[in-house]
Amino acid sequence: MKEVRLNNGVMMPAVGFGVYQVPPAETERVVGEALEAGYRLIDTAASYFNEEQVGLALRASGLKREEIFVTTKLWVQDYEYDDALRAFDRSMQLLGLDYLDLYLLHKPYGNYYAAWRAAERLYREGRVRAIGVTSFSSERLQDLFLHNEVKPAVNQLETHPFFQQQKANSFLRQEGILHEAWAPFAEGQNDIFHHPLLASVAARHGKSVGQVVLRWLNQRGIAVIPKTVRRERMAENLALFDFTLSAGEMQAIAALDTGRSPIYDDTDLPTVRGIGTYKIH
Repeated sequence: MKEVRLNNGVMMPAVGFGVYQVPPAETERVVGEALEAGYRLIDTAASYFNEEQVGLALRASGLKREEIFVTTKLWVQDYEYDDALRAFDRSMQLLGLDYLDLYLLHKPYGNYYAAWRAAERLYREGRVRAIGVTSFSSERLQDLFLHNEVKPAVNQLETHPFFQQQKANSFLRQEGILHEAWAPFAEGQNDIFHHPLLASVAARHGKSVGQVVLRWLNQRGIAVIPKTVRRERMAENLALFDFTLSAGEMQAIAALDTGRSPIYDDTDLPTVRGIGTYKIH
């Protein structure tokens, strides 16, 4: 498995397995199959309600703890300092882990300064190997690290051919923060798996559209956490490193950028209100 080095020296797999929207009843089986397929990064979150099942799969896998990189996320509801520490303990209990590899603040709403300082404490205490954020704009991210002690190691952003985050990617590279893509397949929007350009590039390489998308992200220096519940897709999504997209192909895919999300608009006030006030307990 190809790895990337975070800004604190921690090594992280460049391709992981996401469990967003995987029902709890299916999660243990699906994660177990992903581990059998070769995934060594599992990405979950408190708000996915499947941390316990992820933990069961980790223990059943027979793999050593140090062989698996585990990410979970703190929800906005628990962004006050003491709440964040309690939420972390709850996640660790559900996962059945003694330490976590990566802990992320899940959204840039609420008192994320207090939440970040709690994350810094967990990092200093060695309970977390790296800390970062999800869906933070470059402006909010810069403000966060300029006024705190630990620089985020990761910013997990919606990133795919239709919303390429080019400015954010440049900023993150400049600051030494890893860009990790959530929804690399745009959650199926714009009929991505049948897009004519992506299909033609895939045919040229004897690969699937999904593989082309993940390889395109990888060649931009972006880590990926694709999700699937199908064994054959799990194996396919890992098979990214035996082909290379040409400069012309990279440029052609770059032309698909719309500059906006097809999934949700984070400038829409009702949307932001709904996310920012959503309760998970």
